[in-house]
Amino acid sequence: MKVNKFLFDLGNVFFDWSPHHVFKKIILDDNKFNYFINEIAFPHLDTRCDAGVKIDIAVSEAVQKFPDFEKEIKLYYPNHRNMVNGSYQDSIDIFKKIKSLGHPCYVLSNWSDETYEGMEDQYPFLKEFDDKIISGREFLVKPDPKIYELAISRFDLVSSETLFIDDREENIEAAKELGFQTIHLTDPSLIKSEISKYLFV
Repeated sequence: MKVNKFLFDLGNVFFDWSPHHVFKKIILDDNKFNYFINEIAFPHLDTRCDAGVKIDIAVSEAVQKFPDFEKEIKLYYPNHRNMVNGSYQDSIDIFKKIKSLGHPCYVLSNWSDETYEGMEDQYPFLKEFDDKIISGREFLVKPDPKIYELAISRFDLVSSETLFIDDREENIEAAKELGFQTIHLTDPSLIKSEISKYLFV
């Protein structure tokens, strides 16, 4: 089926983002590291701030719940930009090709409004998207269907004619339920070959 518009995630599609880049050097014990990432950082920091909770509130409440990890929790957001270990040039190249062919390209990303600030200055290609939904600005996060419905409305999408690219399976499944064509991108080096299947030149 023909694709007219493209809807992209950012983390691990355009950016090598992972708290591992920072906290593997801070928490040397593997069990403690895994507990911090899976039980504290992701649910109590990332997910909440991506949904619009202010960083200082999320951090304060996480410290109250996990006082033994106060130091690590308070280091999380001062180091957040360091969790971005650069961008994927293949992704940027195929994005620019899609744009050159006249296809509108949009962003649908789970990202805190506070930590997204400054990204477009550091990575100017972000300014070339036709529009963006940054979850922290909307108080919604993937895979909540409401954030996809917001994208459909705001970007005037026909889901069956829109290709959604994301690295997380639960986000892909939610998009499929709403009729999007999808690429579950588990290896960013494959993005050119995967997207090229949908480009009708």
